[in-house]
Amino acid sequence: MKIKASIVTKSVLAILIAAGVSACNQNKTDSKPAASTTASTAGAAPEIVYINQDSLVSKYDYIKDMDKRLSEKGKAAQSDVASRQQAIQREYVEYQKAAATMPADQRQATEQRLQKKGQEFQQYQQNAGAQVQNDQLSEQTKLYDKLVEFTKAYAKEKGYKMILTYQKGNTTVLYGDPSLDVTADVVKRLNEAYTKDKK
Repeated sequence: MKIKASIVTKSVLAILIAAGVSACNQNKTDSKPAASTTASTAGAAPEIVYINQDSLVSKYDYIKDMDKRLSEKGKAAQSDVASRQQAIQREYVEYQKAAATMPADQRQATEQRLQKKGQEFQQYQQNAGAQVQNDQLSEQTKLYDKLVEFTKAYAKEKGYKMILTYQKGNTTVLYGDPSLDVTADVVKRLNEAYTKDKK
């Protein structure tokens, strides 16, 4: 049930790739061949840029707050489950101490009750884990929607036809000219928008 930052990181990668492709598809022109597009844009602003995913994950305040929320929910769920487990264990220990002096029918009734509590606890533990996963999915969906909406508007405003993501160790993009890196501007704008939303 531990929340891992790598889940968020992988989600952001998928999100930004999808958003970049989506932005590219919205601005696509069918009539120009690839060679003439390259030649005509030699002196113009770039049509393809990239965002450094590692920087986005580490600097976007929304992701930091999302990680904190998920971590707090995960810890609360773990604490609640551990507390319930300890209560059942205490009851079981008390039963073991008293079992020798109990009548057979009372012992059998207590064992059945403890067994039922154990099954209920297992179900509760599974439900708690599922709730944590649902919370993660919900938060990642919100992040995805936020980034897709922003990336589409950003691409349209800047005239970009494609926005890629770059991540250290990801072999999809081995090199990107630093002049095509729009990460700082993207993070700045996302944080400004998030600050307004929080107010």
